[in-house]
Amino acid sequence: MARITGSWLSGPSAALPNGADETKQSFRGERLGLQAEGPGSLASTGRRLAALMIDWVSSAGVAALIIGDDFFEGPFSTFTLLVWFVVGIATVSLFSFTPGQLFLGMQVARVDGPARVGFVRALVRQALLVFVVPGTITDIDGRGMQDRATGTALVRTR
Repeated sequence: MARITGSWLSGPSAALPNGADETKQSFRGERLGLQAEGPGSLASTGRRLAALMIDWVSSAGVAALIIGDDFFEGPFSTFTLLVWFVVGIATVSLFSFTPGQLFLGMQVARVDGPARVGFVRALVRQALLVFVVPGTITDIDGRGMQDRATGTALVRTR
């Protein structure tokens, strides 16, 4: 039983590849081949949350325009979630960033090569983010479960 619970109770270092030692990494993203600072480095948690808030508030504004005057009595939160979901999939698959990520100088990048993120990865990533919890559980690099599952990372562009 200790082995089963140790895999998820051991913290971010439990997500390391077999045989990897957490003391050998001098900065977040080193194992992924990313930069330590500046463009190409992993985005901080604060920056990620700020981008999410920008995306959510803008989605709420679009949902309010769709619903009209009675947005407090109607399915406002459902429309906000749908707009956020569709915008997230469309913009990440086409441009590799959401509007909030663009505003804060970040983009979603694949960790296995310089190729585009693509529709399927953007769809899976956004579907996992709908449940909130995958975004809050991070590995030793600070990547959420949605990034680990899709082989992506949120990196800085400036």
